[in-house]
Amino acid sequence: MYINLEKGGLLTIGENDPRITSIGNILRKFKLDELPQLFNVLKGDMSLVGPRPEVRKYVDLYNDDQKKILFLKPGITDWASIKFINENELFNNSLNPETLYVNEILPKKLELSMGYNYTLKEYFKIIFSTILKILKG
Repeated sequence: MYINLEKGGLLTIGENDPRITSIGNILRKFKLDELPQLFNVLKGDMSLVGPRPEVRKYVDLYNDDQKKILFLKPGITDWASIKFINENELFNNSLNPETLYVNEILPKKLELSMGYNYTLKEYFKIIFSTILKILKG
């Protein structure tokens, strides 16, 4: 992204987002923009699988039950990441991406994150599902 353009909103709205550079679009398309988070995994701050970190503005909208996921180690991928891998396309097709995210996408993401079964089998199932989803495009 270009520097200091977060004032244009916290959501990135895909290829039509003027804040994203052409190289950034390529990185995002192939999910290569997630690679720096591997350093956070190696440091122990994140896991490969776990609820995706959310910006404070949207965390403030969580109810008390939803806030429980904040006690889990955040991850690079989870079922919500897989289900909403096309999130940018949804934003591109929306007249109001912010409203779409707050009223429809965020509640579904939270539901998926809260329903995650924390077993080793599920962990690897999510990793392989993520890889397959990225490779399929």
